[in-house]
This record gives sequence, structure tokens and C-alpha cells, in this order.
Amino acid sequence: MSAEVIGYLVNLLGVISSALEIYFYVLVIRVLLSWFPNVDQSNPLISTLSSITDPYLNAFRGIIPPLGGLDLSAILAFIALNVFQWALGNAQMALLNSPSFYS
Repeated sequence: MSAEVIGYLVNLLGVISSALEIYFYVLVIRVLLSWFPNVDQSNPLISTLSSITDPYLNAFRGIIPPLGGLDLSAILAFIALNVFQWALGNAQMALLNSPSFYS
């Protein structure tokens, strides 16, 4: 692979990693808001957060059942997101350390 292609891939992985980091904080906000029962779910901001995060969270809800009314699936969702971000970072470093990047 040429250095130019590797540079594009590194940049693309960086953009994806940054987007996932933003998504992580959106998930944090969504989970924190779910702890407050008085929050108006019909609020446009809350419904937008829900529509962005619920498909991802729903993928983990069937894996870990609620424990005493507490939804633990969010923990698994955060772990999976962090593992994916870690893998992206490793892929970036591997590309940057490849011999063809410096030739």
C-alpha cells in the first residue's frame, strides 16, 4: 500500500474513532436521563437522543436481563463500544508503523 492510501486510512479511522467518542457521550447522557422518571420523553431533544441510542442499546437488552429493575445492558453496550474504539486505535497505530508508510 502506498503512503498516501495509508494516510487516508489513518484519517478515516480517526474520524470514525472521533464519531464513536461523541456517540459514547451521547449514550452517557441517554443513560443518565433514563434514571430520572420525571423527564418528559416527548421532548424533542430526549426523543432524538432515544432514536439515536435505542437501536444500539436494544441490541444488548436481550443479552443481559434487568436486575431488580436496573437495566445492565448499557454496561455491556459501553464495553463493546470501548473495545471497538480500542481496535480502531490499534489499527491506526499499525498503519502508522507500517514500513510502507515511511517509504
